[in-house]
Amino acid sequence: MSTNQQTSPPLKDAPRTDSSAKVTNVRWKLFILLLILVTVNYIDRGSISVALPMIQEEFNLPPELLGLLLSAFFWTYAAMQVPVGWLIDRFGPRKMLTASCVGWGAATAASGLSGGFLSMFIARMGIGVTEAGVMPAGGKLNALWMPAKERGRGATILDAGAPLGAGLGGIAIAGLIALTGSWRWAFIIAGAATVLLGWAVWWYVRDNPRNHPAMSEAEADYIEAAHREEDEANAGSNGKGKLRNYLKYRSFWSMCFGWFGFNGVFYGLLTWGPLYLSESKGFDLKEIGWSTFVIFGAGFVGEIIGGRLADTLQTKGFGTNKVMRTLLGLSAVMVTLGLVGTTVIPDPITAVIMLSIVLFFLRWVGLFWAVPATLGGRANAGVLGGAMNFSGNIAGFLTPIAVGLIVGATGGYTWALLYFVGSALIMGISVITLDYSKRLAI
Repeated sequence: MSTNQQTSPPLKDAPRTDSSAKVTNVRWKLFILLLILVTVNYIDRGSISVALPMIQEEFNLPPELLGLLLSAFFWTYAAMQVPVGWLIDRFGPRKMLTASCVGWGAATAASGLSGGFLSMFIARMGIGVTEAGVMPAGGKLNALWMPAKERGRGATILDAGAPLGAGLGGIAIAGLIALTGSWRWAFIIAGAATVLLGWAVWWYVRDNPRNHPAMSEAEADYIEAAHREEDEANAGSNGKGKLRNYLKYRSFWSMCFGWFGFNGVFYGLLTWGPLYLSESKGFDLKEIGWSTFVIFGAGFVGEIIGGRLADTLQTKGFGTNKVMRTLLGLSAVMVTLGLVGTTVIPDPITAVIMLSIVLFFLRWVGLFWAVPATLGGRANAGVLGGAMNFSGNIAGFLTPIAVGLIVGATGGYTWALLYFVGSALIMGISVITLDYSKRLAI
């Protein structure tokens, strides 16, 4: 399929304005909106972890059932990744993002009405279905809107919403619980806010940069010229391909296993981190909220720095493989050392510091959201992003269950932390074996 066939027709609701006569930076404003979107996504996704001590008490749940409840989101979220990636490539990210916002907001509000384990489990599965399109759609927009030399920053701005949302979520949900006196009302309010966010997404996002009403000719020409140069450098591999065509490549599997290992650490800390701080370190609700903010806030800062470093080093002439393998290899080493340190040092404050270091370097792997566009081009970025996120979210539903079984069997968190170390090692091997420099032939 040609490049022209991959773009959407001009939108009637997006007339060109006088902005065409001046230089604009609409692509960066779009990615700030995506940062806000993913931040809210992770506030809603992680809200259950902050409220978990109260939910556990109200529903009288043992650790094994808590693990199963925490995994409910990831079962459907993972299952929907490849189908939703295909839908994004077929219908465009704008429609899928809007539908996701409305759907997951409604499901989050519904979780606040749960009467017990089963209804909460079903509501969490609903959140998983409706949130599934957000990250693959963001990866697709990174391919459509960003020149290759800016995709590192695009990827990390997009993905930085995950630690930012996890950090702010600890304060926001804890604050809503304190304000309303109920974890149920906290979920209902958060869900309603998300539905409203869907309107902002529909209003501002466009599938084709040139169709955006605020886009100048200069910016549109700049993006399109960069895409033409990229396509010329990858002649013969710019068409639409099927997912099975990529299964023969090492880089495809490195992408998938790298994201699997990354999520084994990140989702483990996201789902079980607050309860770990409560049960192992004796933190109360307020201390959990602020500690979560510090730990995941460090991840947000680290991710923005990682994206800037990657793009800056490549602009200075360093090869893509050298930059990515060096940065992400260092990330894997620091994450592993930080988790080992958390395991062997019992002091509560030191544990928060060590986990902050873990998140700071772990989030450098957010650069992986540039990989689907690198390996598959703009035409296939949606389905490859879905495949990558499917692999990562296998870890998403396995990890909460595994940690629940480990904590239930051992009565502590030491072996759970070592489970995270194993995930970091899988991530490390993968990030240094992936070829970040060329598109895969299909």
